[in-house]
Amino acid sequence: MQKQTVQLFPPLEAVTRPTVDTAAAAYYLNRKPQTLRCWAVYQNGAVNPIRISGRLAWKTSDLRRVLGLA
Repeated sequence: MQKQTVQLFPPLEAVTRPTVDTAAAAYYLNRKPQTLRCWAVYQNGAVNPIRISGRLAWKTSDLRRVLGLA
């Protein structure tokens, strides 16, 4: 039996970093991380990521805008 780890994220309003990783963005958007990766490949999602050293980063400001928190 595998032990499952639960990752907790602070409220989006409390995030001060300019970007978040895919797992955090998926949590805030209530989507699975793989959905966001597909958005990145096809560039057809609600938000588009930026790439930093080959990794996806999602702008906190974009997430707030999509969720109506801006």
